[in-house]
Amino acid sequence: MQKGNQTVVREFILLGLSGDPHLQLPLFTTFLLFYLTTLLGNIGIIILTTVDSRLHTPMYFFLKNLSFLDLFYSTAITPKMLINLLSERKAISFIGCALQMYFFGSSAMVECLLLVVMAYDRYVAICNPLLYNIVMNKSKCMRFVAATYIIGFGSAMVHTSIIFSLSYCSSNVIKHFYCDVPPLLQISCSDTNLAGILVLVFGGLAEMSFFLVILTSYISIISSILKIRSTTGRSRAFSTCASHLTAVCLFYGTIIFIYLRPPSANYNEQDRVASVFYTVINPMLNPLIYSLRNNDVKGALRKVLRRRQRPSPLHNNPNQCIVQNKLRP
Repeated sequence: MQKGNQTVVREFILLGLSGDPHLQLPLFTTFLLFYLTTLLGNIGIIILTTVDSRLHTPMYFFLKNLSFLDLFYSTAITPKMLINLLSERKAISFIGCALQMYFFGSSAMVECLLLVVMAYDRYVAICNPLLYNIVMNKSKCMRFVAATYIIGFGSAMVHTSIIFSLSYCSSNVIKHFYCDVPPLLQISCSDTNLAGILVLVFGGLAEMSFFLVILTSYISIISSILKIRSTTGRSRAFSTCASHLTAVCLFYGTIIFIYLRPPSANYNEQDRVASVFYTVINPMLNPLIYSLRNNDVKGALRKVLRRRQRPSPLHNNPNQCIVQNKLRP
């Protein structure tokens, strides 16, 4: 479709991580293994926290939702990236690009908020343990999670609407492996100053505020832990917080590096590599972070494995099969 002497973009071309054809197959193999590990780890966490009654607590309820979000936004990015690595023409439709940005942006924003809620959960558990069951009751936990989804999906709708209300007519080549805000702002033929400022204010600064809230809560948490006289108690309290704090630093670190910058900043190859961490690697690492340092999760996993390996009574007593056959009419 023509508008004057300019061509309106109907699809975009994703350059990916590398233009070297010799790297496409090694990259495909690597990211396929990452994605399969992400699926296995996060689905495993969801199953464990569902079937084991000992994990029916607020902390593991939030962890189950975190695993679901990791699956969701990893699936919004990785399958298309894998297809493009094996394709000569790495195209994505205009609507497909908008949907990819929306689903990734919404799940990423929900995860930002959920990490705040998980920090609050740890704060109440350690700083006000006597009130924990009252403050973090089941209905309140469900309301917390529902609020994160409503805010996250609503804010992503605003961001996506802002970006795709711009005109794209001079170039359709996105210097990235998925549809993201900074590279799309670079190729727009509209004035992107206002759009960039709005995204920075409602996206980057909001995420920075969430990160500061988490840091503030952990200052209080660490202060309370240091007051615990028992060495065992301090060690246990630290272990329950270390996994969450590690996940927060990995997730927020790369997001702040990429998004909390002036809209005019160039989006280069280093930014693409950094994006790999929070789109591909973080969803894969989160199940490992929360399971390797968590005795409850490891115990639930051992319980499930023992249940699957336990032989049936009929297998232990083959004579029982013979008796049953004789009694059968």
